[in-house]
Amino acid sequence: MILGLLVASLMPFVVASSSPAVGNDQGGSRVTTNHRDSTNNSAYEKKPFPVLLFDYEHVRLPFEISLWVLLASLMKLGFHLIPRVSSIVPESCLLIVVGLLIGGLMKLVGEDPPVLKSDIFFLYLLPPIILDAGYFLPIRPFTENLGTILMFAVVGTLWNAFFVGGLLYGVCQLEGHDLGNVDLLSCLLFGSIISAVDPVAVLAVFEEIHINELLHILVFGESLLNDAVTVVLYHLFEEYSSVGTVNVTDVFLGVVCFLVVSLGGIVVGAIYGILAAFTSRFTSHTRVIEPLFVFVYSYMAYLSAELFHLSGIMA
Repeated sequence: MILGLLVASLMPFVVASSSPAVGNDQGGSRVTTNHRDSTNNSAYEKKPFPVLLFDYEHVRLPFEISLWVLLASLMKLGFHLIPRVSSIVPESCLLIVVGLLIGGLMKLVGEDPPVLKSDIFFLYLLPPIILDAGYFLPIRPFTENLGTILMFAVVGTLWNAFFVGGLLYGVCQLEGHDLGNVDLLSCLLFGSIISAVDPVAVLAVFEEIHINELLHILVFGESLLNDAVTVVLYHLFEEYSSVGTVNVTDVFLGVVCFLVVSLGGIVVGAIYGILAAFTSRFTSHTRVIEPLFVFVYSYMAYLSAELFHLSGIMA
């Protein structure tokens, strides 16, 4: 059967070689016919001038990002334009409720929720949040109470992460829960994720009632620095989880890594701060680019710290 197919496939070439003139005429007519058919098909399939054509995939990513930013801005604007809402529900809780409603709508329509990658969060979403918190930081009260803030941010966050992770591991080891295969590193990784407290609603209430400045700066400073501690802990436990077995040497190296990452981020931030201050000496006649330098130097400090696996938040 295969031999018959091969012979049948070779027959046109044999006929063409035996009668070249006829073959050429037939081949020319066949080529002409095929050319006409392809021309007609291409003319038939050719789209008209692309006006008023719906091409969502062409602008999907920037359109969705802009839409989400616009919706979040409108929600924040409406929150402050309606004082009654702010007196009933804090701003952060309102945004959580909006997120739950949007998630419920996506569930009803059967749409798969978008997956947020960690690189997108750490490289694009986190830097402007940290810049906003650091730019409007009251420097003098912060430096005067730096020791207390560091105690709450570092010691308190470490205690919270290890306590939550250890307690969760103990619960998983109880009989009847079918969670005995959950290891300690996974529990500590989860504890490092939820150990950082974000008192957005508390700070908003503090500003409304004009709370004591010392209490405000302690809570605000702790919420700013505990993010850096949490991120370092997260990456540390993530590395431990990928290794699998951890010994005493790894624990010691982890402590040293924690100090190097935190202090190295501070050094990188100081270097870029000096560069920004030096550059601002020559911008007296071009004030329009000064905000650009603020954003660029801050973002470059964050990326440079992340380039060497240091703390971009501290930078």
